[in-house]
This record gives sequence, C-alpha cells and structure tokens, in this order.
Amino acid sequence: MRKLLYAAACTVALLSTAAANADEYPSRPITMVVPLSAGGSTDVIARIMAQGMGEVLGQTIVVENTMGAGGTIGEGRISRATPDGYTIGIGQWGTNVATGAIYNLSYDLVKDFTPIGLIATQPLLIVARKTMPANNLKELIEWLRSNANNTNFGHSGAGTPSHVGGILLANSIGAKITMVPFRGAGETTQALLGGQIDLSLNTPALSVAQMRSGQIKVYAIAAKERITIAPEIPTTDEAGLPGFYFPFWHALWGPKDTPPEIIAKLNDALVKTLNNPTIRKRLVDLAQDIYPNDQLTPQALRTFHQAEIDKWWPIIKAAGIKVQ
Repeated sequence: MRKLLYAAACTVALLSTAAANADEYPSRPITMVVPLSAGGSTDVIARIMAQGMGEVLGQTIVVENTMGAGGTIGEGRISRATPDGYTIGIGQWGTNVATGAIYNLSYDLVKDFTPIGLIATQPLLIVARKTMPANNLKELIEWLRSNANNTNFGHSGAGTPSHVGGILLANSIGAKITMVPFRGAGETTQALLGGQIDLSLNTPALSVAQMRSGQIKVYAIAAKERITIAPEIPTTDEAGLPGFYFPFWHALWGPKDTPPEIIAKLNDALVKTLNNPTIRKRLVDLAQDIYPNDQLTPQALRTFHQAEIDKWWPIIKAAGIKVQ
C-alpha cells in the first residue's frame, strides 16, 4: 500500500511540475532547427518566423542549421529532442514527406513529431544558367532531349524538392539528365550562377532578382497561376509543359509528446506572426502564399501532412528515386 501511495504521489508531483513548466513556458531561449543549409528558402523563412514568434513569446528563438542527408540529420535531431518546447524545427515537403519514400529513416515522420502549424507554400521555378541557348521552355525541352547525358541538374540533396522535382521533370519530357547534389539551395544557386550546372528548380525568393539582373534564365513557374512578384514568368501550362506543378510548403513541428499546452502557445505565436502585417509582407515578397487561419491549427497540419505522404510516396517510389 505504501508503494502504491508513493507511486501515486510521484505521479501527481510530475504532473504538477509539467503543468507549472507549461505555465512558465518559455522561460529561456528556444532553438529552431533548420535541417538544411543557410541561404535557402527554408532557412530564410525560419529566420523570419523565429523573429516574429520570439517577439510574441517574449523569448529569443535561436535558429540552428543542422544539415546533411536531405535534411534527415536535422529532422532526426528534432525527433530525439526533449519534448519541452525548447527545441522545435521547421520542415517542408522534402524533409517531411519525400525522405520517407527514399531513406531508411531512424524515426517516423508522423509518429515521432508533434505538429505546431503550417506556414506557407510557394511554387518552384524552372531555371538555367544565363548562357543556356534556349529562349523559352519549349526550346529548353528540345535542348535537354538533344543533349542527353550531357546535362547537369543541380539539387539540394536526395529527397529534397529540387531533387525529386528534377527527376519528375526529366521523366515527364523523356530526357536523360545527370543529377548533381549540393548541401542546400544556397550552394546550388552559386553553382548555377557560376555555370557549373545547367539548370535546377529553385524558389522565387532566390531566383527572381537574379533573373532580372541577367544572372540566370527563368523559363516557367511550376504552378497553375503566375506569381504576383514576377507576373512576367509564365506557368508551365502556358509555356509548354502542362500539368507539371510542384508546390513547396513549410511548417513547424516539435518532438513527439510535447505537452498540448506548450504546442498551443507555439501555435498561437505562429498564427499571430503570420497575421502581423510586416511579417506577412516579408513572406509575400518572397512569393509565399500564407495559409488561411483555419488551416494553421496543429490538427490541420496533421491531416495535411498525412495526405501529402499518401499522395507523393507512391509517385516517388514509382519514379525509382533512390539515395545516390
């Protein structure tokens, strides 16, 4: 009986401590893990969100890049973190969907994370070095077909959106393209600017200014609609590759078993940040399409995430995409 009473007392004490910690949260800086390198859109969005959410929460959110293996090293770090709200992570289509169909992961993409909320989505652009002879997408497709085995496509690592999208692009036009991995979008962009690779899929945030300064060529946006910040870029439907769409969304997660009270505080900070006019403008200027408030809940992210896995895993596996 004494052992039972002692165990019950310990349980009550632990629950009381957890509740007190949730009430006090956050009492120290929070780490936001970015599973990809600095300079890419995931890193840029993370830093914008960290600043805004930190102001709402009254604590600094420190962004740390833990890259490697298509984001799986960073995601593994998040999955193993103490579930106290002081380590959270940003993820996206590549790190939290595609990797599960490509890698033998040490964690479960759904069970080992607690959703915080969606952030925004953006399309990818089909981009090439400035010396590419093709002047439009139809000419680019013909050039790629005519230069089989001599074309280098840069991407951010196995399983990233640029990697999977590049393979699907090659398959859709029937061209042989050599995939060249880099550690992130920043490095891929530098290789494109330097002419070390022929083409890639990249975000408007990284590509529009370079297009307008003549440093790269942009052929189409992989979406159904043109983007506000660069209305001159045609869609793939308009440019000659109908139906080739590739959305690229971002969201926040914590480790599994993070207390609901802490998740609620983090989600509240996320929603308030995305509704801050200054933050919204910064994201919209990066061609981000911010999700409406009813899609920003943790449950909405859970449902959306599972639907993305159900949709894309069969496509990725059917394409035979493997870690190289």
